[in-house]
Amino acid sequence: MSTDSNLIEGRARDLGGGFVVRRVLPAAARQMLGPFIFFDHLGPRHSPPGPAIDVRPHPHIALATVTYLFSGEILHRDSLGSVQEIHPGDVNWMVAGRGIVHSERSTERTLREGTTLHGIQSWVALPDGHEDDAPAFRHHPADTLPCIETPDGVRLRVIAGEALGRRSPAETLWPTLYVDVQMPGGARLELAPEHEERGVYVVEGRIEIDGADKPRGVGQLSVLEARDTVVIRATEQARLMLIGGQAMPTSRHISWNFVASSRPRIDAARHDWRSRNLQRFPLVPGDEREFIPLPD
Repeated sequence: MSTDSNLIEGRARDLGGGFVVRRVLPAAARQMLGPFIFFDHLGPRHSPPGPAIDVRPHPHIALATVTYLFSGEILHRDSLGSVQEIHPGDVNWMVAGRGIVHSERSTERTLREGTTLHGIQSWVALPDGHEDDAPAFRHHPADTLPCIETPDGVRLRVIAGEALGRRSPAETLWPTLYVDVQMPGGARLELAPEHEERGVYVVEGRIEIDGADKPRGVGQLSVLEARDTVVIRATEQARLMLIGGQAMPTSRHISWNFVASSRPRIDAARHDWRSRNLQRFPLVPGDEREFIPLPD
């Protein structure tokens, strides 16, 4: 395949307070990959004692947020009353549906001891017919997620959806591929075309795809050809994320933290958040004092 034409480079984005992430999706060349419409690579960022992450309450509609950490920890709170620490390998799967508000703060341990925060924040668009579902939150500890080890020593954890015959307990509503892959140097991984749309994002290290003469490194997402079996080789120890799934038949609009299949739905959400409509966007219990205003 022609990997250069299917390459997306992560772009630096400052989330505030000097917290810079690599934003991979949406990109100018591609808005979505399967149901994934947003993909941020956080860190690695070492923080001394004190706040490592301090995201005030903010709203979402018509998507599911997926938080996945390699190191560090985050305290999640939402307007359903959920309070959950997330640690490396866990999955926080939050369905916004018709509307939810959540915050992401440092844990008490991080405030005391400091941490190195490293992970992925992604959004999955909800399919047609489910955008106005009731909001929901599910936490899946790392030891509940299927793990696979190949003879080459490659370790795969199925975060969401299905891969290599194993399925995550996270309740997806659309065919989804989301896998954490750790590869020792020199190891190979063969990917059959199980999903219509697939991508390989490099978190750490370097890889080659089908022997291409241009290796892929940190911050690069390679979109794979739909019908090809692909061989990935780690030229050094590497960590990857496989993302994708079935293509959605209808397009999505994205504005700030809102995703929807219709612009009027987003406009209504913007109005409701600006006017602090507590029926649409309730307060977050235990984190009621602050919120992120709607940007101009």
